[in-house]
Amino acid sequence: MHLTTSMKNLLPLVALCMITNGYAQQSDSSKFYFTKGMQEKEAKRYLVASDCFDKAIKFDPGYKDAYLQNGFALLEMKKTDAAKNNFEKIYTMDPGNKDAVQQLMNLYFNYRQFDKAIEFAGKCTDCEKSQRVMGMSYYHQEDYAQAAKHLAAASLKDPNDAEITYTMGRNYLDMEEYTKAVPFYKKAVEQDETRNVWMYELGLLYYNLNDYKNALASFENAAAHGYNKSNDFTENMGYASLYCGQYEKGEALLMEIYKRKSANKDILRDLAEILYQQKQYDRSLSYCQKLMELDERDGKALYQAGLCFQKKGDKDRGQQMCDKAIELDPSLESLRRKKEMMTGL
Repeated sequence: MHLTTSMKNLLPLVALCMITNGYAQQSDSSKFYFTKGMQEKEAKRYLVASDCFDKAIKFDPGYKDAYLQNGFALLEMKKTDAAKNNFEKIYTMDPGNKDAVQQLMNLYFNYRQFDKAIEFAGKCTDCEKSQRVMGMSYYHQEDYAQAAKHLAAASLKDPNDAEITYTMGRNYLDMEEYTKAVPFYKKAVEQDETRNVWMYELGLLYYNLNDYKNALASFENAAAHGYNKSNDFTENMGYASLYCGQYEKGEALLMEIYKRKSANKDILRDLAEILYQQKQYDRSLSYCQKLMELDERDGKALYQAGLCFQKKGDKDRGQQMCDKAIELDPSLESLRRKKEMMTGL
């Protein structure tokens, strides 16, 4: 069979029409599934919506809106890895796509991939949370100078963001600039009254600054908001109470810890020393007595008791006790020399 010239010319035209028709059908199918996906997403049927967006992408692999909406639907289902893949596909096709860049910035931050989070935040400087992400990321990388810069900028955008305020305080705390950290901690606690950990950390800040009154108030605030009263917490509250002059409370708290850790004589020794510093000589003597009951050759306890008697006016008795203590523990001689130097004797 021989084809005529007209028939030969017709074949490529038919093939072209078939290809064009195929493309049109694929485009129609892609748009159909995308529209259906948007309807399902609006109805919050995210699994069905994602399936529709996948079909739209299958018919049109370059359909950026389908990738984007699929990413959003997957986020609603907490399928973050799959969502990230969709946003990365858009970014590969269109690096200037702000939605994709912003979502990748947030996802990398949540994945604690802080270098990548900073990179995408830098590509999205006008995004609502870019300064926040950069500040938090630099903080976690321990680049405190950069963290302070970006956290301050983030705070200007949203002064009521308690997490930013807290991190600014924590940033100064980690730089050991405790005085600068305090106002940010105070503000953060005021902004979010549920964060008992922040309250406790504020108390520790005050304690390190020898502001025992505010330290105790912060510890009590943390306890009132459900902070776990661990041994460390109770011990810190006990010492703060003593330094604030709330002796009965402080003693009760520390003796509670001593009962739990009865082999730890340091608690009794600390009580004797702090109460001596607070001029509570009789109270101090009672703990010296407890220490000597545990070990009659405890020179330090005997020396502390001797000092208490001297402060109470019984100098001869106190001096004899100190001399006896030095016999038991010659290293205590340095304490007497230090005292003589301070008093000019």
